[in-house]
This record gives sequence, C-alpha cells and structure tokens, in this order.
Amino acid sequence: MLGQPLSIPTAQPKKKRTPMMSFFSKVSWKLRFQKQEPLKNAFLILAERARDPSVKKRHMAMRGLGTMACESPDKVRKYKKIVLDLLVHGLYDPVSSEVIHESVKTLTIILGKTQGKGLGSFFIDITLQARTLLDDENDSLRYSAFVLFGQLAAFAGQKWKSFFTGQVKQTQDSLLTHLQDRNPQVAKACKTTFRACSPYLRQRKEYGFQSEEDQRNPKLCRQLSHYHPELLQFFYANKIL
Repeated sequence: MLGQPLSIPTAQPKKKRTPMMSFFSKVSWKLRFQKQEPLKNAFLILAERARDPSVKKRHMAMRGLGTMACESPDKVRKYKKIVLDLLVHGLYDPVSSEVIHESVKTLTIILGKTQGKGLGSFFIDITLQARTLLDDENDSLRYSAFVLFGQLAAFAGQKWKSFFTGQVKQTQDSLLTHLQDRNPQVAKACKTTFRACSPYLRQRKEYGFQSEEDQRNPKLCRQLSHYHPELLQFFYANKIL
C-alpha cells in the first residue's frame, strides 16, 4: 500500500549449486580443512559414491580420488588398499567409459607417486583391463591406457615378471598397430610404452642350436624396420631382438 516502505530482502538469494560442486565441497575441497572433517570420512563418501547406481556419481567419485591423490598423496598412501579397490572397481565399470577413463587417469597418478609399490594382486586386475583398453575407440582413453601400461611395465618387478611377459606378448600386435595411431599423442605414448615393454620381448635362447636370425621375431623386425628403424636399432643394441 502507498505510504508503507517497500520490503527489502534481508539476504541475497542463495546461488543454486551444481551436483559437481556439492560433491567436491564434501570431498576434495575439505582436504584443506582436515581438522573440520577427517580424511577417513571423505573416503567413506567416495566409497559410497563409487558403487552408486548413478553413473554421474560414480564418475565424480573417481575424479574425487584423483583430486585426493594430487592434493594429499601421503594421506592417500595410508588408505591405499581402499583407494586401489575403488579404482579397480571403476576400471571395470560395466556401463560408462567415462568412469573407466577417470579410473585409469587416477591410477597413473597414484602409480607415479608410489612407484608402483604395494599393488599386490591388484597388479593383475589393472594389467588385464589396461591391455584391453589399448584398442579402445576413444583417443583419450587409449592414450591413458598406454601411459598406464607403460608404468606397469616399469613396476612389474620380479614378482610379476612372468605374468607381465605373457601380457606383453599378447599385446604385441596392439603395440605395433598404434605406433601408427591416427592420434599423434597416442602414437607417441605407444612408442614410449613399447620401449618400457622391450625387456619383456627378449627371445629365449633354448638349447643353443637356434641361429641368430631364427631367434628374431620376423613380424616385429619387418614392421619396425619399415616404420620405426630407430626403435629396431634400439632393440638390436639392447639385444632384445
């Protein structure tokens, strides 16, 4: 009515928060205020989201683990088994390639910071899935898979040497194919991974009656000499072929 002052809101309306920001406010950003919320609680939130029926929530959980690995690597090591279990679960997501890709990227971060120590039997699960992803149609996922597989080659150690040798032998065709990948970044990652896997391609000399030429892998030599002679020379110099 005239003569009465207009009512003025006492507070500004709150901005609508997106699910992503809401999620990270509970998980990643609170890493900076760990006294207010223990890291264990954050892991419990992530564990719940990682197995949620919603693809979006599973994807955010994998991304949250990646954020934790970058911001608080020492704290993540403390809960390494829990983290690895969640990431392997995401790595085998039956529906979403985005969840799988986020899991692969986070695994590369964690392996880089831990130098592959303490993987245990997770090494097998990660290797088997990483090998299948080398031929994925998605360029970004394929690139990350090659980075991960190269890390696994470096961290296999004596314990997993026999197992990983078998995996590399089965991956040889993919390695050769993607040296000429349509995406230059993937081709570059493949080349780096090929070098990392090279010790596992050494031919065994059995009983000493095979000639040097017979011991070589003819398909591998033929393709490398045509497309990547510098790699072939590297293999010869290191007595891999």
